[in-house]
Amino acid sequence: MDISPSVYEHAAFLIGRTPWEASRDGDLIFEGHAEAYRRYRHAPIMPGIDIYNLEAEAYGGVVRKPGGVGVPAISKPILASAGELTSLKPFDPRRDGRIPMILDVARRLVREFPEAVIRVPVSGPFSIASNLVGFETLLYEVATEPDRVAAGLMHLVDGQVAFAEGIKAAGVDIAFFESAACPPLLSPKSFREIELPALKSIMAHLAEAVGHPVPCIIGGDTTPIVEPMLETGTNYLACPFETDQEAFMRKVWDRTDVRIRINSDVELISRGTWEQIRADADRIISLARGRENVCMGTGALPYETPPENVLMLMEYVRDR
Repeated sequence: MDISPSVYEHAAFLIGRTPWEASRDGDLIFEGHAEAYRRYRHAPIMPGIDIYNLEAEAYGGVVRKPGGVGVPAISKPILASAGELTSLKPFDPRRDGRIPMILDVARRLVREFPEAVIRVPVSGPFSIASNLVGFETLLYEVATEPDRVAAGLMHLVDGQVAFAEGIKAAGVDIAFFESAACPPLLSPKSFREIELPALKSIMAHLAEAVGHPVPCIIGGDTTPIVEPMLETGTNYLACPFETDQEAFMRKVWDRTDVRIRINSDVELISRGTWEQIRADADRIISLARGRENVCMGTGALPYETPPENVLMLMEYVRDR
């Protein structure tokens, strides 16, 4: 079985920098992810530290500096309602925010590691909207003005398509993330009626841009939305640690055209004993036994995760 750890803020730890320092400097992002790849030889490399902030920042959001080794976040909403999303002009990936920096880092990683799989993270519409409008306001309007929210999400498609074209021009691939839309934050009914139209549109455009379906990564309790996620045409889903993984796998067992990444518990990888880490790996190996096209993965590795834990886990899973 292959194993695919997710490295974001952990890349900053590997070069002795805080997530804030690394996230604002292209050289440091490159150095952190290059060091991670030299240690782990993982696939894919996904350049970035605070991946869900990029598009919101490109639209004008402000990312605050956290204390200590916290992960940066948007400081406050810049829009009063989801209806205002439709007034936004699509950002320009060549100029706006840190997106040009991330694309430059991706190009540098291609030159340094031509054998590596490199995917630039792209956020989904609900995740972008939650940063621009604020979660509480957005969820309130999902209940009170669903059509306005759906229109706002659809309006964000063009910006993501432009981003995808910039990624393609950089010579790398795409990984798509939309964890803000997971249950229980968004009900399965609201996911299908409000989120899914924009999600399907974005996924189709991303696939067209790079010439193949792209991974659709949604964290949280996603078992209730497996069927609509499959409707996006993706060929790669994450089975999050936070969901009922046995039920999730039953739903996708016969869809062997779709690669499933079963995530382990990142808290165990970061803070657990080797016996606990190994036991969780054995649980996932057993869960996947008999199904083709499956791998083991992780959520975002915490900043201070001991590298030796990651290396031991990767060696153990590959040996099994």
